[in-house]
Amino acid sequence: MEIRLTTLGVSSASPTTDRYPSAHVLEICGRLFLIDCGECCQMLLKRHHIPMLRLNAIFISHLHGDHYFGLFGLLSSMSLAGRIVPLRIYGPSSLEEVLNFYNSRMNDRNTFETVFTAVDADFGNIEESCTGAVRFFEDEKMEVFSFPLKHRIPVCGYLFREKPAQRNMRKESIAEYGLSVSEILQLKSGTDVVRENGTVVSVEDVTCPPMKPLSFAYCSDTAYLPDLHKTVAGVDLIYHEATFAEEHSGLAAEMFHSTARQAAMVAAEAGAGQLVIGHFSSRYKDLSRLLSEARSVFPDTSLASEGESFSVVSIAKKSNIVEVYVETAEDKKGQLILSHRKAHSLRSWDLVNDAFEKDEIVKGYVKCRTKGGMIVDVFGIEAFLPGSQIDVKPIRDYDVFVNKTMDFKIVKINNEYRNVVVSHKALIEAEIEAQKTDIISKLEKGQVLEGTVKNITSYGVFVDLGGVDGLIHITDLSWGRINHPEEVVSLDQKINVVILDFDDTKKRIALGLKQLSPHPWDALDANLKVGDKVKGKVVVIADYGAFVEIQPGVEGLIHVSEMSWSLHLRSAQDFLKVGDEVEAVILTLDREERKMSLGIKQLKEDPWATIGQKYPINSKHTAIVRNFTNFGVFVELEEGVDGLVHISDLSWTKKIKHPSEFISLGDKLEVVVLEVDQENRRLSLGHKQLEENPWDVFEANYPLGSIHDGTVSAFADKGAIITLDEGVEGTCSMKNLQKQDGTTATVGEVLPFKVIEFGKSSKKIVLSHTRTWEEPKREESKRENDSTQSAVRKLKANLEKTTLGDISELADLKNKMEQEAK
Repeated sequence: MEIRLTTLGVSSASPTTDRYPSAHVLEICGRLFLIDCGECCQMLLKRHHIPMLRLNAIFISHLHGDHYFGLFGLLSSMSLAGRIVPLRIYGPSSLEEVLNFYNSRMNDRNTFETVFTAVDADFGNIEESCTGAVRFFEDEKMEVFSFPLKHRIPVCGYLFREKPAQRNMRKESIAEYGLSVSEILQLKSGTDVVRENGTVVSVEDVTCPPMKPLSFAYCSDTAYLPDLHKTVAGVDLIYHEATFAEEHSGLAAEMFHSTARQAAMVAAEAGAGQLVIGHFSSRYKDLSRLLSEARSVFPDTSLASEGESFSVVSIAKKSNIVEVYVETAEDKKGQLILSHRKAHSLRSWDLVNDAFEKDEIVKGYVKCRTKGGMIVDVFGIEAFLPGSQIDVKPIRDYDVFVNKTMDFKIVKINNEYRNVVVSHKALIEAEIEAQKTDIISKLEKGQVLEGTVKNITSYGVFVDLGGVDGLIHITDLSWGRINHPEEVVSLDQKINVVILDFDDTKKRIALGLKQLSPHPWDALDANLKVGDKVKGKVVVIADYGAFVEIQPGVEGLIHVSEMSWSLHLRSAQDFLKVGDEVEAVILTLDREERKMSLGIKQLKEDPWATIGQKYPINSKHTAIVRNFTNFGVFVELEEGVDGLVHISDLSWTKKIKHPSEFISLGDKLEVVVLEVDQENRRLSLGHKQLEENPWDVFEANYPLGSIHDGTVSAFADKGAIITLDEGVEGTCSMKNLQKQDGTTATVGEVLPFKVIEFGKSSKKIVLSHTRTWEEPKREESKRENDSTQSAVRKLKANLEKTTLGDISELADLKNKMEQEAK
């Protein structure tokens, strides 16, 4: 056993360039504690290679800045480093307000929880004596006390004590008696082993008395207290403040501090093993004078300095037999170097390996949380307990296992890296497996058992039957319809269940809860019959209908076809929604199959019974557009009465490709009844018939060959739609859209168009813009050709006449010349 104190800061209120404010790290029983936290503490922890994330707790002595101002920075650094394990902080009650301020400013940036415990002692009676220590923490390995000190504000001193350890085994005895791990543990605890054959293995024969437990006292800022030694009597290591030298004892008393000599007096009177003094005033550059003053009273005194460690190791009592490891057979001085610590470590590894090979159960002490699980002390070796290996049940709070001794199985050892993995879950699973086999062997279908709700999922509930789990499927929780099992049961609730089925091989058990009560159909009113009216609540909506619960566990289906007299069916959501209270008529009732069909349209008179009287042919009405098809519009005249307006009956003039071009869903539409088919429940309606047929007028206004101004409104597949006066539309092919300048007309242009075809029955007007300028041009060209041909004929005639006259004159000239020659 060993206690190690590492000093990080030794200065009093005013730090110097080489002295930081108070902060100390204590290692005891495998724990790492920080005592006081002056400024720059997180930096000093890193400098001296002390992992801040491994700190198990922080102890603050009082609220003077040089003892706690570094706390905020340290906590923030821990969050940035990814700490998730809760951190326990102890100190005066006034520290809680400081921590609350920090947490309120950090908001969601804290990655771990700080758990504060006030450890105020009785400060009211502090005058010249200490009132004694009060224990505020205890586990199986150690205990911690607080005691009041005398200062300008309340100050807590701390006393750490190890508990007596187990006895030490004699190595040769283990082999001699063939001791198992469980027997070794029993003997180390001080109990004799009695074997099945009656042989007794005595504790005194195979073990040695344990090492003396160690203790440490921390005396922060305080005036000299003559009776303080009574509280810290017999401690192995004591830290005591020594702010001033003896020559400044008056100032020390005035400031409620101690001198180095006074600190030594406390250690001497307490019978302490070692004294470490610190918290030096910045007025002293050379601290050797303080050390000399203390050593004059208590020789085993050391000066605290940054990064220096002070250790106390438990010493065996005289005549005790202990195991040692020979490190060096002969050193430079010719001495034999032995190590009890190393021998203990090797023996621990032997025990761990032996327990692993024999698959034995070992005791382990849960030291603290770590990332992904817990750290467990097994034979003095730190082993890792994964979070998934703690229990078979989901763990909500890991902290409940800290500081507990539990049984474990060693499941993995890596000797190269000295890693050990343990499991508590493996023990539980083995026990549960045996329980499962035993319980399932006694199960019978229909058997009723009590269980505890272990887990709730969306599909059902897992129930612990005392070592074996069974599943209640959501459909077996209630005769009524539920959305989630939480509507019926809650976690940890004790319930009775019935065994529905079980599988010996797979160890699966199907349970039921609703089967404990009679089926609601069996309690259904015997007088209920087809045609009766019932009331209920809509519990489920589907496209094809709605399920209505008329009493818990009894449902009927209202098919969508039974919601309206209309043949044009819509979705059930158009009529009802979940939660609606409805009245319906029973249409069918099958008690054996437990099925019922309902209808709500039967509550109203069938409107088609008097359809002819209410909607005679040629009568006009206002309808609501309900649906579109490629061939027309379905409209609703009243609930249960629909009619069809064919696409050709929407407009006299517009060419409609789809009804949505003409009207929108939900719009009102004026219609006239064209045809009534009462037998097949069909109404043929028209909209355009509300007006006279304009094509009678169009025939006179748009004769063949007439020219009218029109607007190019849109392009179709093979041409364009041309809008003429009176809203009538015509078509024009692409070749007939060519303008005189060679370009093609565009949308929006207003041009003259010639009617080249008119169909009254087909409601079709064919137009051409090209002909409006081509035909006049062609006629003018024809006239010009006729005039040219006439002129040519006249010229030809003149030419013929001129040619004959010239020949006659030439003949006369020839005769005259011949006569003169003679």
